[in-house]
Amino acid sequence: MRGSDRRSGALFSYVDLEARVRSDHPLRTIRQLTDEALAALSGSFSTLYAARMGRSSIPPEMLLRAMLLQAFYSIRSERQLMERLEFDLLFRWFVGLGIDDPTWDHSSFTRNRDRLLAGEIAAQLLAAVLAQPRVKRLLSSDHFSVDGTLIEAWASLKSFKPKDQDRDSRGEDPPPSAGGRNAEVDFRGQTRSNEIHASTTDREARLYRKGPRMEARLCFIGHTLMENRSGLIVDTRLTSADGHAERISALSMIEPRADRPRAISLRGDKAYDAEDFVNELRSMNVRAHVARNTNGRRSSIDERTTRHAGYGRSQKIRKRSEEGFGWIKTVGGLRKTRFIGRDKVGWAFALTAEAYNLVRLPKLLAAAA
Repeated sequence: MRGSDRRSGALFSYVDLEARVRSDHPLRTIRQLTDEALAALSGSFSTLYAARMGRSSIPPEMLLRAMLLQAFYSIRSERQLMERLEFDLLFRWFVGLGIDDPTWDHSSFTRNRDRLLAGEIAAQLLAAVLAQPRVKRLLSSDHFSVDGTLIEAWASLKSFKPKDQDRDSRGEDPPPSAGGRNAEVDFRGQTRSNEIHASTTDREARLYRKGPRMEARLCFIGHTLMENRSGLIVDTRLTSADGHAERISALSMIEPRADRPRAISLRGDKAYDAEDFVNELRSMNVRAHVARNTNGRRSSIDERTTRHAGYGRSQKIRKRSEEGFGWIKTVGGLRKTRFIGRDKVGWAFALTAEAYNLVRLPKLLAAAA
């Protein structure tokens, strides 16, 4: 029998939002994990907002849930996120808004989001989720992998100009003589370097190329520390683009976990095959399971490490770090960041890494049950 195509015209709805979300939806498990972590951060929120006077802000718990949804569903901007919250009942349920609650203006959402930058809330949220007993059972405390990836800055190569270039009284560049705001620029024959040039859009971004015969870009480097049992990210860093940044960040992330009598292992690619880095790891009782770099040089990894079967397994497992980077850049939207400044980009990188963990946890918890 053909159904009737008519508008209901009903004025009231008596169905709760909780009933509209199916019981096996992955966001239910993610919401439980997120709520427990946010409850553990209540003290940090109170300290962060203690000195604030005036009207009540957007609750930080709702703010962070909305930002996680933005990463889960690849929403490009805060304006689109607010539009989605206006009509999507699943989004409203996850954030904690009722059907009749008004959504926020995108500019208000952005200003409230920037308040959280004053505290290391993203890193604390990552740690709070991993500290939950049912999640902690999935983690390895002995074997880790480290890697880094380029995060392209929100700045074009045209903004990379000499530091001593004439600027007006407001510190802004003079308008182009022709071609409008986006005039053509010819860089042929010019020598450009980070020592004498800087981006006028994001002065903390640096010009960097990932390898020979590759183009140079204005970017940062995002670093992750992954535990090898479940492939979850347990720590993050974001640094300026520099040839030594990966090794320095790796040492800072592994050092707190190496303070124990039993040796642990750290996996890495050829970029970590440096004598000073390997010696530093050994002094911390960390086995350096990094790939050997014998391209015209002598590797710092000898048979004391490579003879063990665990070294070969490490070289296979460490490649799982690329899965996290792939999700963070494509789904999470950080192939080219929307933020300016290392603090904001680092905050977004840590939160997106936490979103990656949350997406994977429902299946991991179900398999471990």
